[in-house]
Amino acid sequence: MDVSRPHLYGRRKGRPLRVRKSLLMETLLPRLLVQLPSEQRVLPHVFFQNVVPASAAWLEIGFGGGEHLAAQAKLNPDVHCIGCEPFINGVASLLDHLDRDSIENVRVFNDDARKMLDALADASLDKCFVLFADPWPKKRHIERRFIGPENLVRLARVLKPGGLLRLASDQVQLIEWMRDCLAGHADFTCVYDSIEPPLDWVQTRYQEKAIEAGRQPVFMDFRRN
Repeated sequence: MDVSRPHLYGRRKGRPLRVRKSLLMETLLPRLLVQLPSEQRVLPHVFFQNVVPASAAWLEIGFGGGEHLAAQAKLNPDVHCIGCEPFINGVASLLDHLDRDSIENVRVFNDDARKMLDALADASLDKCFVLFADPWPKKRHIERRFIGPENLVRLARVLKPGGLLRLASDQVQLIEWMRDCLAGHADFTCVYDSIEPPLDWVQTRYQEKAIEAGRQPVFMDFRRN
């Protein structure tokens, strides 16, 4: 299966990692790192060897500092959680959360999330999170936004009927863009759209930064039809 895709935009590395996080990148990441198949599409559970079978599989695309993914995994130990994030510092931050709380039900893909989506079997995910994604505000960069026609096809394929796509952003342009992309989409129905977080929401540092800066986050859930 050819999983090559167009250029991956955005930073891959920030400030130099501190000693503890560097060590976790060397010791913990190899145990959690997802290796994608080269030929066939697979169910998420194949990435979780030696872990108790799960009741569901969740995917977070662009997990940032990893606090949301780690918290959801800790709250839902019977769920297999996969996180996609190419930013090395974000991966190191997630590993720190996982190590400190002894969380075992998370796997990491530190590359383009489109490759992960293309490698997963049809109807294999119960929930997908795309939270506070890069808004790419300039008109010439709109095609870089993750939520768009091409990736909605991918998401619709891998989500189970009744599965949930959760979006959140504090950027007005991106919020309206995502609403427009999903409005009337045959595969998705909006079941939640509010400035109030859903009941099972876990706060992220991006949300905190938005509120401190006076921006209002919006939370949206879309059910896979």
